[in-house]
Amino acid sequence: MAERAALEELVRLQGEHVRGLKQQKASAEQIEEEVAKLLKLKAQLGPDEGKQKFVLKTPKETLTGKYGEDSKLIYDLKDQGGELLSLRYDLTVPFARYLAMNKLTNIKRYHIAKDFDIAGQFDPMIPDAECLKIICELLSSLQIGDFLVKVNDRRILDGMFAVCGVPDSKFRTICSSVDKLDKVSWEEVKNEMVEEKGLAPEVADRIGDYVQQHGGVSLVEQLLQDPKLSQSKQALEGLGDLNLLFEYLTLFGIADKISFDLSLARGLDYYTGVIYEAVLLQTPVQPGEETLGVGSVAAGGRYDGLVGMFDPKGRKVPCVGLSIGVERIFSIVEQRLEALEEKVRTTETQVLVASAQKKLLEERLKLIAELWDAGIKAELLYKKNPKLLNQLQYCEEAGIPLVAIIGEQELKDGVIKLRSVASREEVDVRREDLVEEIKRRTSQPLLN
Repeated sequence: MAERAALEELVRLQGEHVRGLKQQKASAEQIEEEVAKLLKLKAQLGPDEGKQKFVLKTPKETLTGKYGEDSKLIYDLKDQGGELLSLRYDLTVPFARYLAMNKLTNIKRYHIAKDFDIAGQFDPMIPDAECLKIICELLSSLQIGDFLVKVNDRRILDGMFAVCGVPDSKFRTICSSVDKLDKVSWEEVKNEMVEEKGLAPEVADRIGDYVQQHGGVSLVEQLLQDPKLSQSKQALEGLGDLNLLFEYLTLFGIADKISFDLSLARGLDYYTGVIYEAVLLQTPVQPGEETLGVGSVAAGGRYDGLVGMFDPKGRKVPCVGLSIGVERIFSIVEQRLEALEEKVRTTETQVLVASAQKKLLEERLKLIAELWDAGIKAELLYKKNPKLLNQLQYCEEAGIPLVAIIGEQELKDGVIKLRSVASREEVDVRREDLVEEIKRRTSQPLLN
C-alpha cells in the first residue's frame, strides 16, 4: 500500500508539472516528453479496481467509427502536448463507454435538459414506448405547436435494402441518403444514390417504392404481408416489434402522435432497432395542403451493440434513449413569444418585494421572509433605498410578473399594494391574504 501511495503522489506531481508547462506555453516537444513520463507512471499504477468514477474522458478513437457519415460533425483538435482530442457529437457513445468501464448492466439516466437513456435487459418495446411517451409529454407541455414523432426500425431498413438489391457494403451510405428525404425530394435523393454512390437505378427505384410510404399500425400490418419484405428475417423482426410498440403507444394515449415513416433512417451507425425523431409541424396555408415538418426537435433509438464495443469481453447491454434539441426548442419558443409580442421570462421569481419610500429596508426584509417561509419565489433589490421606478424596470426586464409594494400608508392600513407588471394595475391586498393572492395569480406556466 505504501508503494502505491508513493506512486500516486508521483503521478499527481507529474500531472501538475505537465499542467504548469501547458500554462507556460512550453514547447510541444517538452510537453510531449513530460506527458509520456506521466503516462508511464500511470501505467505502473494498473487498473483502478472497485472504483466508480463519474468523470468520463472520451478520446478520439472512442468516437471514431460510431457515427457513419455523421462523423463529419466531430471536431478534432490537439492540446499543446500533442494529445488528439475530439468535441463529442453527442453523449450516447460516452455513456455506452461508461457502462462498459464500470460493468453496469442496468441503469436509467437523465442528463439535465438534454438526454434520457434506459439500459438493461427488459421485455421488448416497454422502455422504447416510455421514451416516446416522454418525448410527447415534453413537447406537449412546452406548447410550441403541433408535432409528429416519426418511427422506424433499422432492421426494417436493412431488410428493405437487402430485398431491393443494395450491396451489403453500401447499406450505411445508402441509409444516409434516405435520411435526407425530409429535406430534399426523392428525385434528388435518387440522383445522389445513383450518380454519387454508384447504386443501380432499378435498385434505387425499388427503394423509392418503400421509403415514400408512411402511416400507422395499418402500414406495419400491410408490410408484414409484403411478398418481398417478408423474405427478410430482419425486417419481419423489426415489423413485429413495431406492431407491439403501437399497442403500448395506444395504451399510453399517444398513438395519434406517432407515424411509421419508412424514410426515417437516422444516419448514426450505432442504432440497432427502433429509431424515432420528433418534428414540429407547419400548419397548411391552404385547405387540402399537406402538413409539413419544420425541423427535428428530439430524436433517439435503440443501440443494443454499443456497450459491447467497449467491454473487454464484448458483453452487451441493451440500451434505448432519446436526446432533446434544447437549442432549437429555445429558438422556437423565443420566435413564438416575439411574434406574440411577449417577453421571455428569465427567472422563476413570482414577485419582487419593493418599497415606495426610503428607510423601508427592514419592512421589505420582514415581508420577503414571510413570503419565502410560505414557499413563494420572491426577491428584492440589494439596496437600502432603491427608487421605485428602478424596481419596476427590473421586473419588466427580468419578466417578474408581480410587485409587492410597501409604503408608509400601506403599513398603517395593514395592506400590501400588489401590482401586475404587465397591466400596471394595482390593488390593495390584506397582508394575511397576500400569499394566496400571489399563488392564484402565478399559477400559469413560466412561458405564457
